[in-house]
Amino acid sequence: MRAAVALACTLALSTPPHLIPIAHFASRVTTLVPGSRFALRLADGSTPQRSIVAAGEGTIANGTFALSDDASPGPVTIAALGSSGLATRTFRVVAAPSTPVLAVASYDDGVVFHDPVTFRALGTLATAGPPGDVAAIGNRLLTVDTDGTTATNVTLSPWSVATISNVPLGDEIAVDARSGAFFVTERQFDGKGGLARIDGARVTSVATGLTAEGIAVDARRGRVYVADANDDMVSVIEMNGMRVIERIAGLARAFSLALSPDGTRLYVVSNQGMSTPFAAPGKVTEIDVAGTPRTLARSPNLAFPLGVALDPATREVFVTDEGADVVYVLDARTLQPRHAPLQTCSTPWKPHFEASDDRLFVPCARSDEVDVFNARTLGRVAGAPFATGGYPLAVTIVRG
Repeated sequence: MRAAVALACTLALSTPPHLIPIAHFASRVTTLVPGSRFALRLADGSTPQRSIVAAGEGTIANGTFALSDDASPGPVTIAALGSSGLATRTFRVVAAPSTPVLAVASYDDGVVFHDPVTFRALGTLATAGPPGDVAAIGNRLLTVDTDGTTATNVTLSPWSVATISNVPLGDEIAVDARSGAFFVTERQFDGKGGLARIDGARVTSVATGLTAEGIAVDARRGRVYVADANDDMVSVIEMNGMRVIERIAGLARAFSLALSPDGTRLYVVSNQGMSTPFAAPGKVTEIDVAGTPRTLARSPNLAFPLGVALDPATREVFVTDEGADVVYVLDARTLQPRHAPLQTCSTPWKPHFEASDDRLFVPCARSDEVDVFNARTLGRVAGAPFATGGYPLAVTIVRG
């Protein structure tokens, strides 16, 4: 992950007595939704000596600005005093979004909400730390502070935002549709990596292997698969008891996972490449997990694959490549190419396939954009790619 420079309100100072605009709120954020919170910080990286809400809604305590869940729309001006002078920054509070809404986990800024049809930006929920992923069920949304120890639970109707503790270095999120529980991989837990189960405010964690990254949930069999990248394996966890019941070894740099709807096929992305520091081929491996795990197919060597999504209807596997800036389209049975790679924006991260309207969303971290493709025609959707917050890593749609 990038250096932890996100989600801070950075104030640029001038020589007294002049007031100048705050230089940056990480990137382009100007509108905030209720429930937002972020640390105030000066342009030199230090915290202000004093800071106040000069006008509008919000409070400042212990160097953190916070909006209540029922904050009214309107401008908010923050003033801060540093060793070099005074600075101000004005944001606009906007109404909380309603469903359906497109949510983008933007590492630099928070969760950025967009209209799912026009892609128009609706506002940003600034969270306690940089979001690494976002997932939804019903009218609930969860994101995680990928550099800290908290998760943020959002209910869209009625609107409420709650912070959940004890989720260290959360990476990817998946949902159990039967229980409504969220599962989060933890890159570091108990000296290794781990998996957290979040039921409301209750968190239960179990250690897996080194550096837990990708995740896939089999709700019917009550299993969660976790990619332990630095142990070259996938851990299988019994979700109710939260215990490791199996380990699938021999999967170099297992990073991202996708599972077939019937729970019998697991797709594992090896996040490496010959021209990368890992100096080993990147690939996708298909594993039969219906019984004793066995390898069914491997893809050709890929440049530097990262994320994966599955379209069960067409039996296509979409794999983003952070080195080549493409999306591979592979046959789900053979893992051979079914179409030329889709050219996309810079550093495509975790793809999201939306089955309801056959759209593939591709957040591009270094472009600050989200690309969108029609999964049937493989053509780019009108209006894509669209601008979003800084360093987007994941996308979901909250349907209510």
